[in-house]
Amino acid sequence: MSQLVFIANNKPVTDSLTVAEVFNKRHDIVIRDIETQIEKLNQSGESEFSLHNFEESDYKNDRGRTYRKINLSEDAFTLVAMAYVTPEAMKMKVMFIQEFKRMREHIQSNVVPLSKDQALVTVLRTTADLVEGHDEIVKEQHEIRKLVTQIDEKVEEQITLDHGEQRRLQKAVATKVYELSDEPNERSQLFREIYREIKDRFAVASYKDVKRKELQIAIRYVANWIPRKVS
Repeated sequence: MSQLVFIANNKPVTDSLTVAEVFNKRHDIVIRDIETQIEKLNQSGESEFSLHNFEESDYKNDRGRTYRKINLSEDAFTLVAMAYVTPEAMKMKVMFIQEFKRMREHIQSNVVPLSKDQALVTVLRTTADLVEGHDEIVKEQHEIRKLVTQIDEKVEEQITLDHGEQRRLQKAVATKVYELSDEPNERSQLFREIYREIKDRFAVASYKDVKRKELQIAIRYVANWIPRKVS
């Protein structure tokens, strides 16, 4: 059995593949169940909930082909799993709830370490603060701050989207897809197509790997995106 709950963007989630495996359902059926809940949320004015708790993602099968999946927060999982009411399903839901709790405790007990570049910047800034105000080493202080700026620029070049920025891009994608179609099946196809083209356009393995400095470009790209089958 796959790991029930894993950590993504520093929060515990599960995904549609895991739900399908554990509840012995076809993956496309689970995707349909999730989309039904998202549609109901949107119709009830709770689109903000769906944006924060359901996350588009993808995976590769044994042949290396990429397919769509959906990550679910604990709240999203609870909402979808409410419809699964057999005795065996109830056991599985208890297992998921316990695993979500364990993952939350794991996150709370761990501190994410600084990267090497971030640690170096911290050391250099501390050094600059210590020497500040000493006339005889003004030149050294200037050189240190210059080096800090260079490192900051280098780090900024490589930084990818954080969770909030990923959500902004996801929201832009969802807005575009819902603008283009009212049909759930067609929307699923549009989601796959637009995420695939984002990866091609920005040369990344996932939309999450888009560089932070390119976020606005990506959002404009999505806003102006036209599916290939729509003239």
